[in-house]
Amino acid sequence: MTKAERTRNFIVEKTAPIFNMKGYAGTSLNDITAATGLTKGSIYGNFANKDEVALAAFDYNFQNNVSKIEAEIRKQDSTKGKLLAYVNIYQSFLVGGISQGGCPILNTAIDADDTHPALREKVLKAVLSWKKSIIKLVEEGIKTQEIKDDNNPEQIALTVIAMIEGGIMISRLTNKLENWNLIMDSLKKYINSLG
Repeated sequence: MTKAERTRNFIVEKTAPIFNMKGYAGTSLNDITAATGLTKGSIYGNFANKDEVALAAFDYNFQNNVSKIEAEIRKQDSTKGKLLAYVNIYQSFLVGGISQGGCPILNTAIDADDTHPALREKVLKAVLSWKKSIIKLVEEGIKTQEIKDDNNPEQIALTVIAMIEGGIMISRLTNKLENWNLIMDSLKKYINSLG
């Protein structure tokens, strides 16, 4: 890795939690320089603008989460266990275990919805990738007869994603972990009813 690549990686690693907590609009160049200890010139010597830093920070946050989720899923033997792994991993968002600031998909989707098309497109691709992964798990579960074959894999994937992201939003908004637990209890019952 070249010095320039190391510097870019350093900037992304240091700023990714800030973008995740403060959002694109809320993160200033001063936040970036304070987090990295680098000058504005050093930042702009490695990135054309704040947009490039934000896009790289989202990629970093998302890939970090995907790695953790995939590791948890690999520990599971059953399809239901793999689906329930999402619940377990996302639980750590509420206590800061994976990404500072919570779920980067939810945070960035809300932040970039109408204001940043390139960032919105990255989030859309992330959600579609997540949906595809769940559909694949469900299809495997149907093949192995762990999940009833009259279930719609896409509907299951969208329901899981909506309940997780909605649960995070509601529990953070109300500042009540018990709301997350109630919603995740419903999601666990839903997943267990698929077989």
